[in-house]
Amino acid sequence: MSELPGSVRIREVGPRDGFQNEPEVIPTQDKVRLIELLGRTGLRRLEVTSFVRADVIPQLADGAEVLAAISVPDDVSLSVLIPNDRGLDRALEQRERFHEVNVFLSASETHNRKNVNRSIAESLEGLQRVLGRARAEGLRCEGVISVSFGCPYEGEVPPARVFDVARALVEAGAQEIGFGDTTGMANPRQVREFFAAAFEALPGVELTAHFHNTRGQGLANVLAALEAGVESFESSFGELGGCPVPAGATGNVATEDVVSMLHEMGVETGVSLEALVEAARAAQEILGRPLGSHVLTAGPVEWRRSL
Repeated sequence: MSELPGSVRIREVGPRDGFQNEPEVIPTQDKVRLIELLGRTGLRRLEVTSFVRADVIPQLADGAEVLAAISVPDDVSLSVLIPNDRGLDRALEQRERFHEVNVFLSASETHNRKNVNRSIAESLEGLQRVLGRARAEGLRCEGVISVSFGCPYEGEVPPARVFDVARALVEAGAQEIGFGDTTGMANPRQVREFFAAAFEALPGVELTAHFHNTRGQGLANVLAALEAGVESFESSFGELGGCPVPAGATGNVATEDVVSMLHEMGVETGVSLEALVEAARAAQEILGRPLGSHVLTAGPVEWRRSL
């Protein structure tokens, strides 16, 4: 096995990616409570909301109110998802409340049209303006590429196409590129080969892995990415989340499952697993249903403490 990094960075995306996929709108005060619990786990990066149209994602229509209300430690960096210029306009009304913006598009034409009703070229044209404006505001920028490892409509997505999109985002101002396994189609061998090529194609860019657990391979793909040299990950507490299109695309790999596995392998995250499980239990209580995280069900591994 390849040597693993001594530590990794994790961006928690549950308050955005998770909450937006819930069938009912979570009350603002409950969102604030959960985000503040996450902010006290040791996580240093939280994606807290998005500024999409309320009629498109009504679950996040209170983004401005959430940003205004939350209180997290000063060393926690808050990010928001921005779809277009209008979304950035709205976000900038709360400029002092967040530190990073994430923009997104798909690596396949079909998924991009179903998701945002635009071609990839049209999305890139708009996002180039958004990234330029955000950088001018002193905001750190991530470009997220959905279906990087396979598209449910088109099948295989050539890595070269994904890297072309990534280069365009970097040229427009993105300092970080997140590669999304949006509907859980990736496998560990593919992931290892993909990131080996990505590091060659995008030197000097922070590369982030974003896996879903739709087919139960999320943790295996995290390990494969680690072995390829990835040190930045996105995940969602409680395994919340998914993809609005197509049906059946279940949640992101659970943050507490990722943290538990990494700690057992000696890879540091800076995150308190116990505090993270507490946050996931609170989410489970608020939503009134069991969540998919394994650690939430079984608890952290305790065997070392009994030796």
